[in-house]
Amino acid sequence: MTYHATLTPDENGSLLVLFPDVPPAITFGFGEADALLRARDALASALEMYIEDRKPLPAAKFAAGHPITLRGIVAAKLALHIAMREAKLSKATLAKRLGVHPPQVDRLLDFNHTSKLDALEDALAAVGKRLTIHVQAA
Repeated sequence: MTYHATLTPDENGSLLVLFPDVPPAITFGFGEADALLRARDALASALEMYIEDRKPLPAAKFAAGHPITLRGIVAAKLALHIAMREAKLSKATLAKRLGVHPPQVDRLLDFNHTSKLDALEDALAAVGKRLTIHVQAA
């Protein structure tokens, strides 16, 4: 998952980082490298709010600026959220399908919890999806 960020000089000499497609994702940095390093965490935190509020994720339409790609595990958790929304599947129902306790599903959607990739694969399979991984040149 990739969203584009804009960097704007701020009054205090820092760079303000904004994501036009994800308005809650805001951060700053002192210099471009610092701003872009902080951008990924700001983006992940904002997208996690969409999951917590059970809202659809914003589409990545804005294509200018700096592309910020989320970490693979975060992208897998977002894919699970999207798949559950598309299937109109509650956390409780997914827990039943997986034969686990509901808090385990909560952890699968929690960006701060280090979920195992196989658990995310199982959850996606229970929603009729398959996790695939693509490697591209950096």
